Amino acid sequence: MFHFLIGPAVGAVIGYITNDIAIRMLFRPHQAKYIMGMRVPFTPGIIPKEKHRIAGAIGKAVSENLMNREVLEKSLLSDDMLTKIGNAIDEFVATQSGNEETIEQFAGHYLSSEDIDAMRGDVTGGIVKMVTAKLQNSDLGSSIAHMATGHVMEKTRNSLAGRLGAEMILQPLAQPIEKILSKHINELLQNNSQQMIHDLVNKEADELLGMTMSQLTTGRDEQISQIKRGVLNAYHTIIVEHLPRILQDIDISAIIDQRINEMDMNEAEAIILDVMKKELRAIVWLGALLGCIMGTITSLF
Repeated sequence: MFHFLIGPAVGAVIGYITNDIAIRMLFRPHQAKYIMGMRVPFTPGIIPKEKHRIAGAIGKAVSENLMNREVLEKSLLSDDMLTKIGNAIDEFVATQSGNEETIEQFAGHYLSSEDIDAMRGDVTGGIVKMVTAKLQNSDLGSSIAHMATGHVMEKTRNSLAGRLGAEMILQPLAQPIEKILSKHINELLQNNSQQMIHDLVNKEADELLGMTMSQLTTGRDEQISQIKRGVLNAYHTIIVEHLPRILQDIDISAIIDQRINEMDMNEAEAIILDVMKKELRAIVWLGALLGCIMGTITSLF
């Protein structure tokens, strides 16, 4: 009876030990070992020896199959993702409806005061420059003068003076007066429009930045709905039109390859063992089981 137990027991021990050693040899030793100038076979371990090739293969597999354009686009434009973005916008608006911080104070959580001032200066300066150029390049003075003289003539026509013949006296003077008035208004706009517009835009900017977040979001359901649609449309456009270029610029394969090659083998070993500890341990015990079976068969003959 003892004879029949020795075979399976020895077979199980051998199977366990050989599989355990084989798994350890996947990682160790990390460096090649030499005896009398000759490299010891199977050193370094398989994974350290093939680290560069494995890194390239993993990077290529991930970039071509797991994080390619089709996979990412499908995930990023899925109904679930779009719903999450929409819900995030709704949650933000709901939170800000009770926020009594001014817009400037709220922006201060994310930008420095210098950045806010710079952005404000850039925006207001751009608006002032654009509107001033439009005014100075237009014949606005003529339009104002024409409307003004027309208004005066209409008032005169409907007044007592008009019924007494004042319109007949003013009619020949209307056109010369309109030309003089047009000239002076255009000169006024040329000389003073930039400062006038600058003051007006700055005043509006002060009022806007002084609004509270609750004032900005309360009672503006239609505008918020339009902004929400705009954000979702912009997100869709970015993913569809710019994702290929982004992926090309990022080069996921190269990043993964570089990261794996930069990894210390102790770190890489710990990560792999942490992920596959259960499976590798099962292989060891499977070796013991196969050794036991082979030992049992041997004992029967």
